[in-house]
Amino acid sequence: MSGDLEVSAAAVNVTIPEALRWTDTRRGQEFRLTTLNVRLLPDGHLAVKAYGRPVGGGRGAYVSFPVPDDPALATLVAEAGTRAGELWAGHRGLG
Repeated sequence: MSGDLEVSAAAVNVTIPEALRWTDTRRGQEFRLTTLNVRLLPDGHLAVKAYGRPVGGGRGAYVSFPVPDDPALATLVAEAGTRAGELWAGHRGLG
């Protein structure tokens, strides 16, 4: 069955190390980006979005942002993809 099974995407969440975190603004509100969502697309490429919460606190939405073109962040994304592959390859089935 595995040859006929279609996986449209696989995704992992990665905590952004403190030194690589940044802020961005949406609709006049500043957000601190703390998490990357890295997706493996069917063609083998990775796609990534950053998520964060309002700097001012409160019950603001968990909002996605594009990831800046930064070599350190690109390395983090690539390493996350590799590590996710290792973890997936070693899965032990349903617990």
